[in-house]
Amino acid sequence: MIEISRVSRVVKGGRRIRFRILVVIGDQKGRVGYGVAKANEIAVGVKKAVNHAQKHLISVPIVNDTIPYQVTQEHGSAKIMLKPASLGTSIVAGGVVRVVAELAGIKNLVAKVIGTANKINNVKAIFVALSSFDPEKVERIKKRIPKINKTVTSEPVETKEVISTLVTGRAGGRPRKLAGQAKTEKAKAPKNTAEVPTESVGKKEEKK
Repeated sequence: MIEISRVSRVVKGGRRIRFRILVVIGDQKGRVGYGVAKANEIAVGVKKAVNHAQKHLISVPIVNDTIPYQVTQEHGSAKIMLKPASLGTSIVAGGVVRVVAELAGIKNLVAKVIGTANKINNVKAIFVALSSFDPEKVERIKKRIPKINKTVTSEPVETKEVISTLVTGRAGGRPRKLAGQAKTEKAKAPKNTAEVPTESVGKKEEKK
């Protein structure tokens, strides 16, 4: 829902107040539509606007999460400029342009609204711009631009390499001794483990 405004009509018995609702719907996969309806109650007006939007959906060509090429269109006093953006730029726009782009499934876009701030005229100008793409030109651009592979593949790392990196602080290096291990090795002194032959012990006992 973009806007809810109160409108009045002067009749013989006085003013009759109604509600005007502007609604934009989309599946975030290239299908988007808008509807405007009036009713005495907001709920009834929203339902009428949604039904109108569902009957007037348009297909938006999307190439690598953005539009194929730059377009500039006008509707009444509203002028809209849509420019494709690279991956990671996000939607550089505000107001109704951001809402329409997100519902259409466009993730990277640069837009500029020139002229009136009327939301209905701006929405109509946006839909005129999104409907103005040439199908043949779009197909040529799709063939020329490769699709971006979003899947990230990670190669398995051997356990020995991981342990070596943790101990040495660098991959493929010699494991250095830890602080506690070095102290214990210094504290241990070599013992004299020379064995005395049994024959010499027996001779000493005979002399005694």
